[in-house]
Amino acid sequence: MSVSEEPIVLFDGGCGLCSRTVRFLLRHDARGRMRFAPLGSGAAEGVLRARGVTLAELPDSVVVVDAAGVHVRSAAALRLASELRAPWSWLRVLAIVPRPLRDLVYRLVARNRVRWFGSADVCAMLAPAERPRFLDGAWPEGDDRRPDQEDMR
Repeated sequence: MSVSEEPIVLFDGGCGLCSRTVRFLLRHDARGRMRFAPLGSGAAEGVLRARGVTLAELPDSVVVVDAAGVHVRSAAALRLASELRAPWSWLRVLAIVPRPLRDLVYRLVARNRVRWFGSADVCAMLAPAERPRFLDGAWPEGDDRRPDQEDMR
């Protein structure tokens, strides 16, 4: 799989926060450029292999792969914010905060995400127009209904 100019978001498909974040990104990605794949899927492994990285080398984190490289933790979150329309894109100003401090906060949320946000027990249902944004059909198939609107508005 070749490295794309478009941001590819690799996420934990069993995490409630991650699933809601993906649904949020689908709605707010201003240019519709983001592509998605669950961590551990064949699609994610192919994307990482193209960058010379294995899943075992990465922290338990959202991963963003784009033309500039492989981004994890708060750097990945800021890359995603920069792709969104305002006011969400304004979050990229947090880049002025030193990365160790940003990553400390990120790790705190990541460590408690299941306790605070639950797990994704049920596969999100994708609209037919959203399915092509998931690499190799990597999101589990559902019916054609929209996911519930429980999100991060």
